[in-house]
Amino acid sequence: MTFRTKMTFRAPSYRASGLACSSSSKPGGPMALAARFREVDTTAICDADKTLRVMESAIKLRSAQPRIFGPAYTVRCREDFLGVLRAIESAAPGDVIVVDGGARELALAGEMFARGALTRGLGGIIVDAGYRDIGFVSTCELPIYSRFVTPMAGTTGKLGELQIPVTCGGVVVNPGDMILADSEGLLVVDPDRVSDLLDAAHAVKEAEAKLTEHLIAGGTLSDGTNLSAHVDALKRGEPSKLSFD
Repeated sequence: MTFRTKMTFRAPSYRASGLACSSSSKPGGPMALAARFREVDTTAICDADKTLRVMESAIKLRSAQPRIFGPAYTVRCREDFLGVLRAIESAAPGDVIVVDGGARELALAGEMFARGALTRGLGGIIVDAGYRDIGFVSTCELPIYSRFVTPMAGTTGKLGELQIPVTCGGVVVNPGDMILADSEGLLVVDPDRVSDLLDAAHAVKEAEAKLTEHLIAGGTLSDGTNLSAHVDALKRGEPSKLSFD
């Protein structure tokens, strides 16, 4: 929120990559997984698993940085943003604040909360309600998403609930679930599935790269996929899956 008091801010510690995580760089650790996510996108991850939780497209990017890779720190509040402030001040570096605001059109965060999250090295803010102070937020390197933009803020008289299962963007988000986001959208993933999904997404991107080369060289989609065999199998009532050759 924009408060009319003088405040002194420390230099932000947020990493410009947009992939905030812990300092662990061991294979399979947070930094290694974040680096692997940089090489793929949410579309490839969704192609690898059609059952993933995808937030509604009404939850839109408001800042300059779309990419998120970090664990959810959940908040539930209604027309009152004290719980969001508590979450920002309680979350660990790299955590992603996920706010279940009941999809109501009141702002539950703004410029000061974005600056506070930057200072604390958080991985992003997602609000299923309103966000404001877009003049600053639109240039901010912290990934920020919300359902609405509105100048009217909520109150500060209710504690809210922290670190409980919430609903955000139409999907359930549990504390510690991994949030993966880019310009295509926001995914919610069980932490123990992230590594395997990234492996599968890499395989998807490699197959797409081969098909792209084929098309650039003048080939057709029919030649670059199993389209004919796939259609014939479906006509016979047999199970089949479209794939890149």
